[in-house]
Amino acid sequence: MTHDESPTARALLLLELLQNSPGITAERLSGRLGVSERAVRRYVGILREAGIPVESTRGPYGGYRVGRGLRLPPLTFTAAEALGLVMAVLDGHHDAADPAGPVGAALGKILRVLPEPVARPAAAVRAVSTRGGDPYATTPDAATTADLVQSCAEGRRLRVGYRLGAKGVREMEVDPWAVVVHHGRWYLLCWSHTRDARRVLRVDRITGVAPLDATFTPPEDLDPLATVEEHLSEGWTHEVEVLIDAPAERVARWLPRSLGRPEPVDEHTTRLRATTDEPDWYVRQLAELRVPFRIVRPEELRAAARDLGRRLLAAAEEDSDLDPSDFFD
Repeated sequence: MTHDESPTARALLLLELLQNSPGITAERLSGRLGVSERAVRRYVGILREAGIPVESTRGPYGGYRVGRGLRLPPLTFTAAEALGLVMAVLDGHHDAADPAGPVGAALGKILRVLPEPVARPAAAVRAVSTRGGDPYATTPDAATTADLVQSCAEGRRLRVGYRLGAKGVREMEVDPWAVVVHHGRWYLLCWSHTRDARRVLRVDRITGVAPLDATFTPPEDLDPLATVEEHLSEGWTHEVEVLIDAPAERVARWLPRSLGRPEPVDEHTTRLRATTDEPDWYVRQLAELRVPFRIVRPEELRAAARDLGRRLLAAAEEDSDLDPSDFFD
């Protein structure tokens, strides 16, 4: 009798089927396991003897399912399920890589009992750099993300397909330096041999990943999260210049690099330079500053600041004569 034909192996396979298809009938189980319905009942008995609460319901709509017991029954995950779980945890809990925290400790227990081919890419994804969260951001395909992370770890060059909206899909050869999660969005920081330049690609727009024979070594002083944040502050429509009444080192601690590059004017003043496509969003980020600041340019940002100020003043008045509809298109 081979291992796969043993009653224990068949009972564990039955447990996986019950977890994936609650309410599955004995007839379907016998077909999936390649045994008789009588054997199915015997394997159910093995699980119950092991303390796993398998419930059964009679009748035309009856079947088997795993019930709730005093102990957590063994759980089985496919590779896609494990990766999806890790990515969801990273989206919601950005301390998931910390084994001392409750979320990180729980995730570590799950990873330790997964089969190595499943656990290895899941653990690699868990180690990506993260910052902030956005409930509306798109979570990319788990298998694609795992391939990217694995190639980063191996220093393996890739050919990727990248979706450019109406322009279709472009193929690029890249050295994948790191995968970073920034405010809920997943990015690939890489060197593009197609463009001969550093690039930050959105992982949810990558349509395919093909490993190449060439290898690479990333820059020694690479700070993936800081580099992505700096990149995201550049190349947009409106050039931003803001004077902040605080030393540059303090401003750098207060504001993420995605909001711009702080430059010292003197020991008490900082010039913030950046670009943005969204003045309304950008001015709300500036409003988090607890010190005075002055918007030098652009006019679109100053207009957004005036609009935000009027709305805040109106909200503070008990009997405001301002019409809220004045603030919306």
